Amino acid sequence: MNEPPIPLGALQTRLREVTETLITDLALPSSTTPGWSESQWRLARAAAAIHGISPLLARASRWQGPSGWHQFINEQRSHTEQRHVRIRDLLGRLDEAARTAGIALLALKGAALHELEIYRPGERPMADVDLLVQADIAARAARMLEQLGFHLSHTNWKHQVFVTELRPKNVLGENAANGMKIELHQRIAEALPRRAVDISVCLSSNSATPGLNYYPSRAALMLHLLLHAAGSMVFRALRCINLIDIARLSASMSARDWDELLALESRLDEPIWWAYPPLATTARYYPAVIPKDVLSATSHRCQWLLKRTTRRRSACDSSLCYLPITAFPGIEWARSPREMLEYVYNRLIPDAQIRSLRESQATTEPAAANSTWSYTSQTRRIARWLISRPARAESLFPIQVALGQLPAHPPLD
Repeated sequence: MNEPPIPLGALQTRLREVTETLITDLALPSSTTPGWSESQWRLARAAAAIHGISPLLARASRWQGPSGWHQFINEQRSHTEQRHVRIRDLLGRLDEAARTAGIALLALKGAALHELEIYRPGERPMADVDLLVQADIAARAARMLEQLGFHLSHTNWKHQVFVTELRPKNVLGENAANGMKIELHQRIAEALPRRAVDISVCLSSNSATPGLNYYPSRAALMLHLLLHAAGSMVFRALRCINLIDIARLSASMSARDWDELLALESRLDEPIWWAYPPLATTARYYPAVIPKDVLSATSHRCQWLLKRTTRRRSACDSSLCYLPITAFPGIEWARSPREMLEYVYNRLIPDAQIRSLRESQATTEPAAANSTWSYTSQTRRIARWLISRPARAESLFPIQVALGQLPAHPPLD
């Protein structure tokens, strides 16, 4: 059943309601089935896919919902379980190949969380495998990936992306048949919002050996999860699964682990002011798992405007479920008036790297491939934003798929 286009304002209201309901239900499960309309249940599929929580909802929800919803989340759990088997096989092949080549790799985020058994197989989606390698052996690592059947898709300032195939599809959520992707990092950094914060020094270990290695401690893993979430929040691309990662790892951490995390700050160039927004947002939904003294310590390091913005925004407002294109997303993360001005300038006049990234996304990302915005010049983008306040392509794509509006229907904005 195809749904007619919904006005953007009404769409945002409905999406916010279903998103916050799903996120809250995972934190505090309820036995009351939401009284949603057919379109809201379809939007719930989009929200669950955007936030990477469909498999968890299939296991944790105390209510079943209509048959279409129940079928969707259970299919997503099945796809995630099948995908997990493929990821584990890939990690095994990577470990063996890296040992043979004498290359030490650090398995990041999802792979590390599964290694610690923070999640059961099939609970957490993994769209790709993230690896960290020392810069002086990165070229050898790239050749090793090519020998395993991967080819370089594109490169940005954060990492190189290696894939087995590139076939953008109008598929909602996880699909076990999707091609495999590896992101090879030489450093771990995020632009907040323009200046990079680099924590690579905190993730290295003198005991690393050829093959797959993992974080030196839970504190190091948490530091990376917080920085990754912060980088996503800057551009309103946070996912609920990021908060659940933080909440679940936090529940396994001792006071000593948290002391170690705060002590890691001494190895960085500046205080970990950026840790407060993801910690505070996690605590909003999981208040018992984040130590109050850690929240207080990171709050003192965080600038006033960013703290104020964090306290006012829900997880939905910090995610792709916030639909409108924002002219200067994340400007509240700037650390000085000068940095704000530099950020505004670079948003208005994007550099060659940003333009190249846009071109790459138009051919590799389904959301971008289905949107005319990806092929619109900067001048026309500014004019269109001033006139109509369009919605984000990466937000609209899963919604249009869920509502049956692709490929026949135009964007909702």
